[in-house]
Amino acid sequence: MLDAALKTQLASYLERISQPIEITAQLDDSQASREMRALLQDVAEASSRITVRESEGGVHRTPSFAIHRPGEHPGPRFAGLPMGHEFTSLVLALLQVGGYPPKVEPAVLEQIRALEGEFEFEVYVSLTCHNCPDVVQALNLMAIQNPRIKTTMIEGSLFQDEIQARQIMGVPTVFLNGTMFGSGRMSLEEIIARIDTSGAEREAKKISAKDPFDVLIVGGGPAGAAAAVYAARKGIRTGIASERFGGQVLDTLGIENFISIKETEGPRFALALEDHVRHYDVDIMNLQRAKALVPGDLIEVQLESGASLQARSVILSTGARWRAINVPGEQEYKNKGVAYCPHCDGPLFKGKRVAVIGGGNSGVEAAIDLAGVVAHVTLIEFDTQLRADAVLQRKLQSLPHVTVIRHAQTTAIIGDGQRVNGLAYTDRATGERHTVPLEGVFVQIGLVPNTDWLQGTLALSPHGEIVVDARGQTSIPGVFAAGDATTVPFKQIIIAAGDGAKAALSAFDHLIRTPLREAQAEREREAVAA
Repeated sequence: MLDAALKTQLASYLERISQPIEITAQLDDSQASREMRALLQDVAEASSRITVRESEGGVHRTPSFAIHRPGEHPGPRFAGLPMGHEFTSLVLALLQVGGYPPKVEPAVLEQIRALEGEFEFEVYVSLTCHNCPDVVQALNLMAIQNPRIKTTMIEGSLFQDEIQARQIMGVPTVFLNGTMFGSGRMSLEEIIARIDTSGAEREAKKISAKDPFDVLIVGGGPAGAAAAVYAARKGIRTGIASERFGGQVLDTLGIENFISIKETEGPRFALALEDHVRHYDVDIMNLQRAKALVPGDLIEVQLESGASLQARSVILSTGARWRAINVPGEQEYKNKGVAYCPHCDGPLFKGKRVAVIGGGNSGVEAAIDLAGVVAHVTLIEFDTQLRADAVLQRKLQSLPHVTVIRHAQTTAIIGDGQRVNGLAYTDRATGERHTVPLEGVFVQIGLVPNTDWLQGTLALSPHGEIVVDARGQTSIPGVFAAGDATTVPFKQIIIAAGDGAKAALSAFDHLIRTPLREAQAEREREAVAA
């Protein structure tokens, strides 16, 4: 099943396990079971501490297997073949069951172990989804740490009957105790917060009790990470409050233009960003969404959790999010046929008809990607011409089963109450209305800055971007900004990182030129006394 190079790599990883592992498999005579049997044989041959046995009955998904220690409760279960992006999930599960400690803060592990109740998670994935492994690995870790938690990764393409019965139109999709729990990327901390509601309150109190920072960074994408590294290297008290570390990079599949890194994937790049920041003395506060900015001698950032933070200077690096088309049906059918990531959700539409809205690079790339999977792609462009690079347009034109409709305005996404079954648009030249029957709509019309919470506080451009000067200074002294949320042109990862570094240096320069309020007051008292 595995090639020689992968077997060697797997064996080197499994040298780290210190406890015996048993894999219990539920198999039959199907091709998928034969492939799983071959994979498990390769896994067992990679370590003398691993044994595999086949069982009959007791599990309703075949093929599947569970990883556990001999005599203990079943740990993470994989229904389907964990290859592609999920091979890492398999390796990590083996290591953690085998006694290798996870790279998670001790307080988080204690919180998982203390969870009360019975939790049975089911997470539906596609093997091409780059968001799915984060969710699978988080749930696997929880199941390994707490015997009251059970989890199963389910390969959607192999269990199509469940995909249809549960109306799943996007991955990862998670069910908890048989009820829909969530869809899309979720971090370990996000999952824990949703099932341990008292934990969020405790964390808010803990955050509010923190001393003021010299530099507080809001946002954990490339700009925020670079700002944190540069600030921390100056030896000043640095904090970073982030809704999700990595930001929009987490939703990016291929990165091939970050100089010195020939090729990587967004989630891997985001992990490297966080590892680099954690190398320094930076207080990272995850799952924290900013609500308000209050200027003053000490600038205050209020958070949605109810917590608030203070700092002598602030760097805003809140990034951007996918732009919605804001037509009837978009929100109603989100994850029920309306999607924003062709790499993640494309395989779920195999053999079906889909539309891509947007004729820029991202839209045309999505159409090209989907054309290899779906039955037909209709690309809808508002303008009279596509705006994508010429090389992408030529590639698109060479593909069969692709229709390009220009000068068209999408007016509605239509469904039957359960899932999408059509798209309505108006021909902008003639005013005629048309309907395209289909099963999926991929929205690819660019980004909008995450600055709603700053309205009326500092200067924003007509597009909602934070207005900055060449130093990253905003309209409020001591408040700087960097990255995709600003008026800086060309929204690129490498530009955002450079902006973050520049903002941190500007903030440091501001600090050394702005005396502490207490020191300034003392000098004024001394001057009066003299």
